[in-house]
Amino acid sequence: MAPIKALNTEELLFEEKTLYQPPLEELREVIQSTLAKNFENVSVEVTACPDLKSAEYGLMDSGLGGSPMLLEVGGPPYLLPLVQRDKLYNVKEICQKSMNGGKILAVGAGAGPHPLRSSNCEGIYNMSISSDGQLKNGSYTAKVSGLEESCVLESIPDTEPRCALLLNLFVCRGEPGSVIKITCKKRTGHLNFIECIRQGLLQKYGEKCVGMGGIFKINQGKAYQHVMRDFSKTPINNEKELNQWLKFFEMPATLNALGVLITHENDLDLRLQHFHSFSTSNWGGHYHYDTTPETVEYEAYFNVAERIVRVDKPLETHKFGRD
Repeated sequence: MAPIKALNTEELLFEEKTLYQPPLEELREVIQSTLAKNFENVSVEVTACPDLKSAEYGLMDSGLGGSPMLLEVGGPPYLLPLVQRDKLYNVKEICQKSMNGGKILAVGAGAGPHPLRSSNCEGIYNMSISSDGQLKNGSYTAKVSGLEESCVLESIPDTEPRCALLLNLFVCRGEPGSVIKITCKKRTGHLNFIECIRQGLLQKYGEKCVGMGGIFKINQGKAYQHVMRDFSKTPINNEKELNQWLKFFEMPATLNALGVLITHENDLDLRLQHFHSFSTSNWGGHYHYDTTPETVEYEAYFNVAERIVRVDKPLETHKFGRD
């Protein structure tokens, strides 16, 4: 079988919309008040971004500043009901086009490059691109492996710029600057960490579309996360069939999750939240919620996005597979 090439970036449809950018101090107050309804101990502050290149965080650049934007490529309709294997994208080129070149940090969640693993897989994206176009990959894939269906986390090499099917990234220049820092412990409500923040922003800003992204860590406790099995040979037509196909795990801390959230689809058929995590202990996958409300501890660093760029939006869409 001939190798599948990435789609020509110049032939993809790029759409762009400006997002509403509240001041960080105002966002701090909104996020503090909404998380306080869901967690017993909450601290939200505007602070200088720590060095996210340090081993504790593991990103490919230091900060979340410099023309911050959200990027969504493809979508679940390219995976479900049946996979469209030709939907393979050059992430490096798409980021360069979206940012008009220059130095770039891109972090987030998507489907991994299946030709690299000869299997469907999750992608945990963590890329830096230098101003002269050199890609450094701190990205991972997570896949379901063997008869025992264990989770296997593997590094993506610098020579692999691709993703498949769907992708949600926070993209910036990797510059230092102010960020929202969140720490919270002991979950008392039913919403997951990201959904709680997103719902709070939605209630505050209404029709104004607000997007954020970055990294959160689960420092204590465990999380319910999925890893996609290899592509289904039979159509997946609803959430029940989808959940039977996905492989779910309870994954222990420490988990570093990268991704985005946005309050509205903004007439762009957007995924409203999407975070994938990696660890130093072979665990990685798609974050759903923590399973240890009494002991869970979250730590997050987010920045607010100026705009959203939508690439290769599906013409025929559906609303399942977006949890």
